[in-house]
Amino acid sequence: MKIEILAVGSELLTPFFLDTNSLYLTQRLNDLGLDVSKKIVVGDDRDNLLNCIQAALAEADLLLIMGGLGPTGDDITRDVCAEALGKKLVFREDILQKIEERFKRRGRDMPLSNTKQAYIIEGAEAFENKNGTAPGQWLVQGQTRVVLLPGPPRELKPMFEAGIWPKLQEWQKGTMVRKTLKITGLTESEVEGCISGLYPASRDLRLTILASPGQIEIHLTSFATEDWGVAELKIESLALEIGRQLEDHIFSSSGEELEAVVGRLLGEQKRTLATAESCTGGLLAARITNVPGSSEYFLEGFITYSNRAKNLRLDVPLELITSHGAVSYEAARAMAEGVRAKAEADFGLAVTGIAGPTGGTPEKPVGLVYTALAWDGGVDVEKNLFLGQREQVKFQSSQKALDMLRRVLQKTERMS
Repeated sequence: MKIEILAVGSELLTPFFLDTNSLYLTQRLNDLGLDVSKKIVVGDDRDNLLNCIQAALAEADLLLIMGGLGPTGDDITRDVCAEALGKKLVFREDILQKIEERFKRRGRDMPLSNTKQAYIIEGAEAFENKNGTAPGQWLVQGQTRVVLLPGPPRELKPMFEAGIWPKLQEWQKGTMVRKTLKITGLTESEVEGCISGLYPASRDLRLTILASPGQIEIHLTSFATEDWGVAELKIESLALEIGRQLEDHIFSSSGEELEAVVGRLLGEQKRTLATAESCTGGLLAARITNVPGSSEYFLEGFITYSNRAKNLRLDVPLELITSHGAVSYEAARAMAEGVRAKAEADFGLAVTGIAGPTGGTPEKPVGLVYTALAWDGGVDVEKNLFLGQREQVKFQSSQKALDMLRRVLQKTERMS
């Protein structure tokens, strides 16, 4: 079965708007064991849109078109789709009345331009839009089922669930299960080297590696015609093999971000944390406090950007900074110890480095970052050299610091 999604709207071809609807529709189709063959974004141009629809009608079993059903002059999807299908537009008085009633409930008169939304393609089944004025449509053209959906997500999603989803359930081919393994501390090529022999030969089981600075994700997808349990068994077996290869580099197998994993471990062990940051400028504390319930374990954070602040707030000796520099093993260690003592926390986590793009030297280049963790078991300090732009260096620095804490917490968990 070939399924195509066509997103209509010139705004989607700019850097200011994202086509999130396609992601939602793909996920729901995958839930039925159905794969999307193609996604296309096209602007509000009649000729381009007509060509796209005609091409899709020639090869797709299901065509989902979204957007361009509004009342304005550049909303042309309805008209162009009718032309591509060789059908007329039929006026529906009942639909117009519902649109008028919607405006009346808001104490307003319906603009004349909304009248165009009461026209439905000949032979189509119309779906009421309870969150807007543009009705959806479903019709069959030869081998192709054509679906027209409004563009705003708050209108599209409820309409799809209420009207389109029940129809598509008849096409369910099986069950699809997904799993994401999140990894840190390795590069993409290192991950590939570890699991290169584990790529599945069957199309019913898929493995994809996605890389970003500081984090690698392995996306697993399993399909089974039998039931959910069979698909789950396939994917868990593969995930177990990957886990044996990557061991503790995997910090999550359930979609959690690293700060959430750390927060859960801190909460379970009833331990507390304080942070001291220089080059990350508060990013580390922000990530930690983005997790609901973080007030149970996060005490406070210091942004000690200057040498004077490191001395006054964290008791880092000025002579130490003079001798070794603010970006050094010694300074990171003193910051972690200082913030742990000041906050009376179980853990003190510190970051100091050069985020760039300026400030580097041959001896201390841009991307040089020291991360340190102080706790009752001692102090760990790691020297890192991160690549990328300023924001990427900052994120990787916070990721490394969190991962240092995660590893200690997990070791403690295993020993208890």
